[in-house]
Amino acid sequence: MGERIKKFRKKIRIHREGTNELTLSMLCLIAVGCIFFFCFESPVPFWAFIIVFGAAWLMALNFYRCPVRYFNGDTEHLVVAPADGKIVVVEEADENEYFHDKRLMISIFMSPLNVHANWFPVDGKVKFVHHQNGNYHKAWLPKASEENEHADIMITTPDGQDILVRQIAGAMARRIVTYAKEGEDCYIDEHLGFIKLGSRVDVYLPLSARACVTMDQPTTGDQTVIAKLS
Repeated sequence: MGERIKKFRKKIRIHREGTNELTLSMLCLIAVGCIFFFCFESPVPFWAFIIVFGAAWLMALNFYRCPVRYFNGDTEHLVVAPADGKIVVVEEADENEYFHDKRLMISIFMSPLNVHANWFPVDGKVKFVHHQNGNYHKAWLPKASEENEHADIMITTPDGQDILVRQIAGAMARRIVTYAKEGEDCYIDEHLGFIKLGSRVDVYLPLSARACVTMDQPTTGDQTVIAKLS
């Protein structure tokens, strides 16, 4: 897209994937809390319920937070982190499902405490979207990339390079949501999808790409540059 500079706004909102769940659970908490308050003479059951389940609701609220972010700079030839988390793989790997050759693989593991919205890592056009059922191994294990349930999004950049993004379900994650649609234009700053609970996102790049991150480095989705394309 050429030079595109946007002001980064530190604004937090709730992701649409969690709006209904948070609202319904809050109504249930209020209803049950009223029962405890009016049906027990001792205040202990009421406050025990509020502390335990209130804390659980706040954890869910933290999980569904969705910061508004804009990448500040020229996006040409850059690959931006598709997720918040930690780098768990930076290596050459065989990709035998689509490319049938070696690719530079960069993987980001998301813990339950991370933001779980996913962003497009490059500007381009969505070539296809495939969803594959599978197992639920721990997301940081190497076999999770191929054996776990995952969604594959192939993106063709403006200069014709194919980039594969793989959303992977983990031991706790049981739902992958993908917004990318085949044939649509996509851009950095746009949401690619959402994965509930601990999970992982892999990015497969041409070997000519240069990695800009190292193992165990924390990433911020739509902000951290993870690689540069040739």
